[in-house]
Amino acid sequence: MHQAIRIIHDEHRSISAILSGLKSLVQMAQDPGLRPEFGVFRAMIYYIDAFPERMHHPKEDEHLFARLLQRNPATRALVDGLQAEHVMGRELVRDLEQALLQFELQFEQTWPKGLEKFTAAVDAYAQFHWQ
Repeated sequence: MHQAIRIIHDEHRSISAILSGLKSLVQMAQDPGLRPEFGVFRAMIYYIDAFPERMHHPKEDEHLFARLLQRNPATRALVDGLQAEHVMGRELVRDLEQALLQFELQFEQTWPKGLEKFTAAVDAYAQFHWQ
């Protein structure tokens, strides 16, 4: 495997690892006897937001996608679709952030209702990423 592709592949694996951990913590938060670690949730979502947007997606956009188009202009529709996925991913991260904020602010009054919305947002992002 070419070094550049290996780096991008490893970065996808890192994001997937964070998502797996996030999903595990959401599962643990189902227990009414445990108080969720909101700081950990925030840190994981920050990573999901900051790493792809600042480091990973620019590599794909500037290097991988550009070279793909240079080698084969017929891949334009594929590249456009992948770039649209980057936009959709940002929207889903905003949904994650909003659902976590709502869950945390209303935790004492609405548990597990806020958790249900946060869980759905985590599941939606994870499914999107893994597809």
